[in-house]
Amino acid sequence: MDKNQLQTYRVLLEGGEGEIIEKKSRFIATVRSVESEEEAIAFIEEMKKKYWDARHNCSAFVIGSRGELTRCSDDGEPSGTAGRPMLEVLLGEGVRNIAVVVTRYFGGVLLGTGGLVRAYTQAVKEGMDNCVVGTMVHGYNVLLNTDYNSVGKVLYLLGQYGLESMDSDYGVDVTLQIQIAEELAERLKKELVEATSGKIGWEVLDELYFVQKEMKK
Repeated sequence: MDKNQLQTYRVLLEGGEGEIIEKKSRFIATVRSVESEEEAIAFIEEMKKKYWDARHNCSAFVIGSRGELTRCSDDGEPSGTAGRPMLEVLLGEGVRNIAVVVTRYFGGVLLGTGGLVRAYTQAVKEGMDNCVVGTMVHGYNVLLNTDYNSVGKVLYLLGQYGLESMDSDYGVDVTLQIQIAEELAERLKKELVEATSGKIGWEVLDELYFVQKEMKK
């Protein structure tokens, strides 16, 4: 595995929705994971059918681990007031393979150029706040081995790192299998040794590239 060729980027694990009200206009953001331009276009069309009675369904998406493909649409709003600000939020978040549609139900009050930019930007941020995001990282598949007196401390520490056991075996001793990012591995290993007074086995099974779920701030 050539680590130099691996990209660290954020991905959407679970999509979400967010809504804001700005001077009686409703802005509903729907965020979804997409793997291709075709999927993104299909998602946008799906939202347009769902919210067929809305004034605007503006959209933006970013495809590829390096953000190679980006598109955005103002869908009838003044040029540059919706799609581009929405896309800027996605790029700023560093999330890849993601699409967002912001649906606007017009409330009868004009917002002006600056007001539209702020509203569409805030709607996307609201939608992102309700998503579950992970980061693609290089790390290790690790087998932990400990005794029953220490397993509680081990599980507590794993929880502090936001880690869950991928597999476990409660036999004579307890074995747990975890995936840990390279940058956290040595620190976790040291803390496990200290917490268990050295009663912990740490075996690296293999290297891998995986999604690490982000902890909510």
